[in-house]
Order: sequence, then C-alpha cells, then structure tokens
Amino acid sequence: MPGLVQQTAEAIDGLSRSVWDDSSQFQKAIVAVVLIVTGLAIPVVPIVLVARYVASR
Repeated sequence: MPGLVQQTAEAIDGLSRSVWDDSSQFQKAIVAVVLIVTGLAIPVVPIVLVARYVASR
C-alpha cells in the first residue's frame, strides 16, 4: 500500500508540475482563475501540496 500512495503522489506531482511549473504567466493566471471561479481551488491546492511533499520523500 505505501508504494501505491507514493506512485499516486508522484503522478499528481508530475501533473501539477506540467500544468503549473512549465506554463507562462498568462497560462498560470487562467488556471488560477478557473480553479477559483469553479471552487476547485479549495480541494485541489491542498491535495497537490500534500502530493508534492509525499513525492519528495
């Protein structure tokens, strides 16, 4: 089970890095606005932060 958690965290981390870290400022602004307007920022941001922490361990 710990291997599955680690793999899931690494997948989420990879996805968030490809969407967020490799994007231009304009693209980041669009993603941020969409997340805030739809209300998805509340569950998505903590999940990504925890996944980045677990993936880095």
